[in-house]
Amino acid sequence: MLSLVFLRLCPPGFVLSLTGFLPLTVARAASVHRRFPTGKDSSSKMQSLPPVNLLLDAFLSDPDEAAVAFGPDGTIFLWNRAAEALYGFLELEMIGKSVALFHPLYELPSFEALLYNPRLLDPSADGLAERLNKSGSRVSVRVRQTLIRNSQGEMLGILERARRAPTANPGSVAEMHLRLLVEQMPLFFWTADKDLRITSHWGRSASLARSFPRHPVGQTVHQYLRCREDSETPVKEHFLALRGIPSRFDYASRNRVYDLSIEPHRDPDGILIGCIGTALDVTERKKSEEEIRHRATHDGLTGLANYREFYESLEREVSRAGRTHQPFTLLLLDLDDLKSINDRFGHLAGNRALNRLARVMKDQCRATEVAARYGGDEFALLLLDADGQRGHHVAGRIRTALRLQTDSPPLSVSIGLSVYPEDGLSATELLEAADKRLYQNKKSRPRGESPADKQHSRTASS
Repeated sequence: MLSLVFLRLCPPGFVLSLTGFLPLTVARAASVHRRFPTGKDSSSKMQSLPPVNLLLDAFLSDPDEAAVAFGPDGTIFLWNRAAEALYGFLELEMIGKSVALFHPLYELPSFEALLYNPRLLDPSADGLAERLNKSGSRVSVRVRQTLIRNSQGEMLGILERARRAPTANPGSVAEMHLRLLVEQMPLFFWTADKDLRITSHWGRSASLARSFPRHPVGQTVHQYLRCREDSETPVKEHFLALRGIPSRFDYASRNRVYDLSIEPHRDPDGILIGCIGTALDVTERKKSEEEIRHRATHDGLTGLANYREFYESLEREVSRAGRTHQPFTLLLLDLDDLKSINDRFGHLAGNRALNRLARVMKDQCRATEVAARYGGDEFALLLLDADGQRGHHVAGRIRTALRLQTDSPPLSVSIGLSVYPEDGLSATELLEAADKRLYQNKKSRPRGESPADKQHSRTASS
């Protein structure tokens, strides 16, 4: 009587043996092996066949439970009648095909991670997932997955058992479109449990592969985000999320910039079960914003800071020096006889002269100090943590560097200097003091032909 039940349950492509159902190809191979044994090689091949008891159990345990088995490459080799009823695909349509045929696009990354590292599989887990029906609609299922191993413990595949799960709106076209849209954006989603281990991730990987691993499921957040310490950003924001505190911030990694959001993850009852993270690649947007900001704060001709940027930097330094009681020095520079250069050599020569002075100023100050085109032929230099002695030393180096240039026409510069706090405690007072000394130095210049005039006279006479 039991054999009749077995025969009725036997799926197409399988035969009934003393040990249970065997795929027809397996049964034939076993028959050949018995009649024509070929030694150890053939024996090892027979040992690698899927365990019959596990597959038989998949058929007999529950006739309403869909059973699908696939190899390490994702190729399906078992598809029972309950799977036909649940997913709409016939066994003949699915045997030898990829599991991707009935997996939604947004489920594939986690499935790919499972195939890549089967040790992540938890046979005791009973989770919700979505699969595709032949009609194209999504089916909500509750799945259990079990590793299929041979007698030597080597993995031969994965057996997935599934039952239909209730869902509020199983055929939501709008939701499907939303998920597909997210897949095409430079965006990552991931979830982590309360131990900060990655439990799922999905989203586009092409633009984020350099900063985020492709197979993160099972890794810790530290491994996923390449951080060692709990106090490092963005790991510390995950700990905040576990306390119910959301975070949003920019995060730079491997020459890319991401808009990261770390939120508490709660179940339908509102109980906190982990974290949800999103990473949006905003590198190009940041580059555009930085370019716009640079144009707004820098002189288009010389590349130095403009007047507005310089004045804001001066006010910040006044405020900082008031707290630290550290001196700083302000230099105002005026390129001598720029009008004469423009009149005698042309405006292009005048622009080149402005750039020559700008390059000398950059060379003579530190990267943290501010060199600016103050306006027209006037320039400014903000020397941080510098007293008057260093200010005079830098001014002397600038004059010497201009005098040693071999470019034509030769240039000279008048310089006025003020020091905080001796010459003023505000930006306005320091500018007035430096401007007064600049005017005095200009008046004290020897009268007669300027270096540019002399160069022009020599050129004309020759």
